[in-house]
Amino acid sequence: MRTYLDFEKPIAELEGKIEELRHVSDASGINIVEEVSRLRSKTERQLRQTYAKLTPWQKTLVARHPDRPHFSHVVAALIGDFTPLAGDRRFADDPALLGGLGRFRGRPVMVIGHEKGADTEGRVRHNFGMARPEGYRKAQRLMRLADRFGLPVLTLVDTPGAYPGIDAEERGQAEAIARSIETCLALRVPIITAIIGEGGSGGAIALAVADRVLMFEHAIYSVISPEGCASILWRSADQAAEAAEALKLTAQDLERLRLIDGVVAEPLGGAHRDPEVAIATLGDAIERAFTEVAGTVGEPLREARRERFIAMGRTPIA
Repeated sequence: MRTYLDFEKPIAELEGKIEELRHVSDASGINIVEEVSRLRSKTERQLRQTYAKLTPWQKTLVARHPDRPHFSHVVAALIGDFTPLAGDRRFADDPALLGGLGRFRGRPVMVIGHEKGADTEGRVRHNFGMARPEGYRKAQRLMRLADRFGLPVLTLVDTPGAYPGIDAEERGQAEAIARSIETCLALRVPIITAIIGEGGSGGAIALAVADRVLMFEHAIYSVISPEGCASILWRSADQAAEAAEALKLTAQDLERLRLIDGVVAEPLGGAHRDPEVAIATLGDAIERAFTEVAGTVGEPLREARRERFIAMGRTPIA
């Protein structure tokens, strides 16, 4: 069954009526094609009206939708001959952050990203996409391996943030994230990032210091979650909607602020309604991004990446 968000209740009612009419038609043989067609048109209009004016908080809910495509879905659709690589060679393997070798449309690449899990069991196993230090150290290892063999790197970001547990802090969470950022900046091969759901705090930027940063239309990217921000500013997570507005965390805001390079359109109603189309569109955007940076390698590419991030916040916004 499809999962509906709170603001999608009118859409849920319309689609529920369509399903009821289908059952009536199947049972009685009554032709209700015209009525179903009318309801479908009304549903599409309602979807367009709703998704054309989403608030930042509503976009946050869409970005967290359980049916959105995750790392494993994108890899299955876009990466051929994928060979997963595990472990940080220091402590353990972290299932919240996955990576490996494969081919993106014929191009050999190293793919790294957060995996939230698609069901309850998977979410627990992958820790809801919240990586521990060994996850970020695994990412560093894979990025250095890609650099050694001249392979471009593709990172897929989808995390509420790095895991804040005591065990993670004991093993050096902050240092691991900082080293991941440092490793991204040091690469002499192209690195492209796509934020496919949530891009939360340092846990996201550890994989997102890239030559090109893309975002799905209804993804979010911020230094802190709206709930975390509200808890600090208002001492209550109930103000999360106001915090989301203030954080400027939507893809549209970030593109205007020149913090990302492109917004990837989602199917009407969000990527969760048609994951195959969403992933195919993302693949086209990633291919264009790789093409844009393909002519620059080595030290010039690394210097351009460093300058790009140093300049952020310095350039006047029109």
